[in-house]
Amino acid sequence: MTHPVDRLKDIMVRLRDPNGGCPWDVEQTFQTIAPYTIEEAYEVADAIERGDMDELRVELGDLLFQVVFHSRMAEEAGHFRLEDVAEAMADKLVRRHPHVFGDEAAKPSGPAQKARWEDIKAAERKAKAQHGVLDDVPVGLPALTRAAKLTKRAGRVGFDWPSTDEVFDKLAEEVQELRVEIAAGDKEKAREELGDLLFVVANLARKLEVEPEDALRAANAKFVRRFEFIEAELKKDGRTPEQSDLAEMDSLWDAAKTAERA
Repeated sequence: MTHPVDRLKDIMVRLRDPNGGCPWDVEQTFQTIAPYTIEEAYEVADAIERGDMDELRVELGDLLFQVVFHSRMAEEAGHFRLEDVAEAMADKLVRRHPHVFGDEAAKPSGPAQKARWEDIKAAERKAKAQHGVLDDVPVGLPALTRAAKLTKRAGRVGFDWPSTDEVFDKLAEEVQELRVEIAAGDKEKAREELGDLLFVVANLARKLEVEPEDALRAANAKFVRRFEFIEAELKKDGRTPEQSDLAEMDSLWDAAKTAERA
């Protein structure tokens, strides 16, 4: 019986065959597929957030297919195969876990092991001639996640505030600067100051050991949940939000908060 991964690879080869394959699949490139890869990763995260294991199985399959797709295009161009991707990942895991696969003694705590992990990654960057502290923080990451990673990397070499107190001070400073530019009507400078404000928020999340994307995703879900409560309450009277006003919807929002705490 054909192994499922081998079957998936065979299907990908067939889809990419210029003679009788799928025209859409044949014309794709790494650049055109990359957005789908990112989208599938988010859909995996969404299934996890909702605790839907059946959906997670499906979404992990979609994400796996992205890996197979990129690997097939690379193989066609003579760069690498899916097997090379798996082998490189296995080597990296062994290399980064010397306390499991090597002679190094196990670390006594999670933070100590995390620090060791970062040391190993730094050595890998040096071996790849990536000498800058921020060299390999991917540009394609979500902006909030990248901001947190940039400040974390800089913090490892001492460029960091000692506590959250200083971050809150900077947050207040950035809010004030944003207010000034809004009052001045300078939209471009206000955009810049808003970016600075979000960067500090991401830094604060990092100091609190919170993933900013996760925090914002949870806030989005909470907003949707509470707004749907407002819609449901108005629907009881045969109305929609457009037929309400801010005062009433604010009151219903508070009722949604109360109901969540009950």
